[in-house]
Amino acid sequence: MPAQKSQLSRSARYAYRIGNVFARAGIGAMMLLPYRWRVPVTGGLASRTLAPLAGFHRRTRKNLSIACPDFPPDKVHGFCRAVSDNAARAAIEQLSPQPFLKLAPNWTTAGPGWAAVDAAAAEGRPVIICSGHFGNYAAIRALFKLRGQPLGGLYRRLANPYFSRYYVGRLEELGTPCFEQGLTGMRQTVKHLRGGGMLGILTDLHAHGGEELTFFGKPAVTSLSTADLALKFNALLVPGYAIRQPDGLNFHVELNAPIPHSDPMTMTQAMNDDLEVMVRARMTQWFWIHRRWKPWVHDGVVTGLPEG
Repeated sequence: MPAQKSQLSRSARYAYRIGNVFARAGIGAMMLLPYRWRVPVTGGLASRTLAPLAGFHRRTRKNLSIACPDFPPDKVHGFCRAVSDNAARAAIEQLSPQPFLKLAPNWTTAGPGWAAVDAAAAEGRPVIICSGHFGNYAAIRALFKLRGQPLGGLYRRLANPYFSRYYVGRLEELGTPCFEQGLTGMRQTVKHLRGGGMLGILTDLHAHGGEELTFFGKPAVTSLSTADLALKFNALLVPGYAIRQPDGLNFHVELNAPIPHSDPMTMTQAMNDDLEVMVRARMTQWFWIHRRWKPWVHDGVVTGLPEG
């Protein structure tokens, strides 16, 4: 968990202020462009320059070699570029909440999960939308806001406290409530679900203290907390995805059939499997830049795959 601003040394605060100035200046320059140009230009610049320098292409290649070892070698470079392009588009979209929300009425929807969500809402039953870093998951919250169904979201405070404040402000424009990961945020989340609220959770990151499940047929440590919450509060658990459309700006939001309540391991594996089907159908829309397959300690022994 990043340190609070009050816990930082004077030199660290100074460095973070400088970093915030440069980050905000770069973002401000992109904001001068009309939105329909801003998104693809950001994607193109990031995929050609920033992503390779940051090591994202290297990590994407590593993850791809773990999950899909037979992937054609001559297509890997283009694949890395497309993955970084989508991730950068998602980032600038989340930092451009108002034009992003203006496009939401144009987005299409499908899947049996929508009717299930409306039925649960009518009963006052809490709802959890489980998703992953795919397409632009923020589009799900935007569409729920448009429907008058506030979808709460969890966020992780950034290391730079000055930029984090700006970032959280943009998230809140896309929809509220927003809960910071940690004890306070968890208490707020529990209260929200007890009151019959709706919550969106991303479940596709390596989780310290999670359980060894599988993703793409490979061991992947995954948190059971989403399934635990669904069981504890009798919440409807629905997989949802925002699929970027060919124009690069609009989305199709699918809510799949609810995951039946059983036990946390079974339910969490079902979430992994549901996401895998979606990713395999649209490989470049998943954020392969994350370290999804990492070694972990089991019974005092480091085990698992080489770090992706």
